[in-house]
Amino acid sequence: MKYIFIINPKAGAKNSEQTIREAVALAARRSSEKTGINYDYDFYITVAPQNATKFVESYLETTDKDVCFVACGGDGTLAEVVSGAIGHDNAYVTVYPCGSGNDYVKYYGGAKPFLDITGIFEGSIRDVDVMKAGDRYSINICNFGFDTAVVKTMEKVRRVPVIGKNNSYYTGIATALFTAMKNKCKVYADGELLNPNGIFLLCTLGNGSYVGGGFNCSPKSDNTDGLMEVCLVAPVRLPRFLKVLPHYQNGTHLDTHDFDDIVTYRRAKSVRIEAPEGFFVLVDGEMMDLSDATIENLKEALHFVVPRDSIISPAKHPALVK
Repeated sequence: MKYIFIINPKAGAKNSEQTIREAVALAARRSSEKTGINYDYDFYITVAPQNATKFVESYLETTDKDVCFVACGGDGTLAEVVSGAIGHDNAYVTVYPCGSGNDYVKYYGGAKPFLDITGIFEGSIRDVDVMKAGDRYSINICNFGFDTAVVKTMEKVRRVPVIGKNNSYYTGIATALFTAMKNKCKVYADGELLNPNGIFLLCTLGNGSYVGGGFNCSPKSDNTDGLMEVCLVAPVRLPRFLKVLPHYQNGTHLDTHDFDDIVTYRRAKSVRIEAPEGFFVLVDGEMMDLSDATIENLKEALHFVVPRDSIISPAKHPALVK
């Protein structure tokens, strides 16, 4: 197995390239001393959006050997790597979470196991579901409506002290309260129209569980069952929004009967979106114009490497990645 660490130098609050290079070299040396295995690894630094996808696609065209691509960045970097690796049986993907959100790894208990390079080297393989949205792929969450307005603001302030960095999501929410409380779009889950009036507050489609740096929008998700978690919330006034928000954050919004009249939840293989032109969907945090589109879930379409100390064991392929 060859490991290629794909580093996004613009992910997170600072460039982590040197830290990653040193951590990989140290882990490889210690692992070699312990096991006698000489790990084959290399680095690639992205230079533009979608560069990671193009690199992975090109690399896989030149080899039939097993390759593990480690996405060093946030959920957007991971999604780019996934989009390049999908459909290649010799491609494996995992993540070194050094971005601003790092939400997908929360499904596995958090970032800590993924920040241990030795744990990645000694990881196992779990075949996971991936959503296809247009010509892109999402391993974690596709969401739209209120969340789109939130992310537009997040991108503007994420490096700004106080209102940015870890607080950027909350800054985005404060802005969206004035701009995105009622959105136009019809949403169909496996052919069922979820909002006949064509309006909604927000909608999430999930294989992972978290979005926005810590909001547990899909608490019942299983990323190997072939189904997305679909949660649509109807428009509400500000007082009720403030009542729903903490439940949406801690993942109890699906179990609280006080919200039965505004929260619609389904599991589905596909979701159809019918919206006005210029309607944007967040695909693992990246904006896509998908005003008239179908998002499909592909069951166990990707080999994902789960670090040694993750709370979730591999669903298949129990052998260590070597």
